[in-house]
Amino acid sequence: MTIKTLAASAATLALLSAPALAEVDFSGKTIEWVIPFSETGGSAKWANFFAPLLAQELPGEPTVVVKFMPGAGSTKGANWFQEQEYEDGTMLFGSSGSTQFPYLLDDPRVRYEYGDWIPVMATGTGGVAYLNPEDGAKFDGSANGLQDVNLIFGSQGATGLDLVPLLAWKLLGMNVEPVFGIKGRGDGRLMFERGEATIDYQTSSGYLSGGADLVEAGTAVPMMSWGALDEDGNIVRDPTFPDMPSFKEVCAATEGCETEGVAWDAWKAFFIAGYPSQKIAFLPQGTPQEVVDTYVAAFEAVRARPDFAEISSNEVGQYPMFVGEGAVKATKEATTVSPEAKAYVIDWLKDSYGVTIE
Repeated sequence: MTIKTLAASAATLALLSAPALAEVDFSGKTIEWVIPFSETGGSAKWANFFAPLLAQELPGEPTVVVKFMPGAGSTKGANWFQEQEYEDGTMLFGSSGSTQFPYLLDDPRVRYEYGDWIPVMATGTGGVAYLNPEDGAKFDGSANGLQDVNLIFGSQGATGLDLVPLLAWKLLGMNVEPVFGIKGRGDGRLMFERGEATIDYQTSSGYLSGGADLVEAGTAVPMMSWGALDEDGNIVRDPTFPDMPSFKEVCAATEGCETEGVAWDAWKAFFIAGYPSQKIAFLPQGTPQEVVDTYVAAFEAVRARPDFAEISSNEVGQYPMFVGEGAVKATKEATTVSPEAKAYVIDWLKDSYGVTIE
């Protein structure tokens, strides 16, 4: 799949003019923000956090409601959005890493093209892996004590965002059997709570709203975060979870796990595609300039709130928020990986799970 240039989208995000703002009024309207996952996961938490803030800043203060369209690891909803065209500015779509990865891997289910969509806001996120208490007692900052343990993980699919933890556990030499087919990471957490899974991970918003409660109750033991990128592109500790080791730290402490080489480079490439620019809000193709500008201005106003850093860190974590041209750049980064990383992951998916991308 050839990634279309995002230059056209960037061009649409010109500086906002006062006359354009005056032309757009959402008074009395309801805006639907479509999320291609179930209502129990991190994307739901993300959209539900931003929806009322966005409503306050859009002209006319419309109602913003979050709608869910789960299926096929989010490709069902993304394929649907690809067919949508601008009508009256009352539709947003939210993608995630699980939407980006099938696109990057040329998954045959993908009938959507990111270059057709208009990004107006993007945020990063992180992720946390945790174990049940019995197996968590064997974790000492390395995975050495877990390499002979058979673990079960509730997964949305190997070609979605779950690719990052599945490959991480593989590099650590762990035996993790995924049960594919869940519709959201919240469903994976429920499997863990019922004892049907023995290892789980959540993106930061899902962990803050659910996984952390399990840890506090003593029914889960945190293992590691995936980490974050510093200004030089290095993996460092996630600022939302500064007391938790990053995957890179755990890998370095684990026998047989290398933080350099082809396998590490492939994991890091998909981590970058899936997390620092993980969740993106789009308007459909054909949206007029003045409507795009209005949404960009509204999200800029959300970001500029004096209390934004505090309320966002409690709900979705301490991660950058990009709007306008920043969102365009973030989208490009999230939909680009090297041919070498792609080839490694495609071979690994086939060898480990019998998943053939063709």
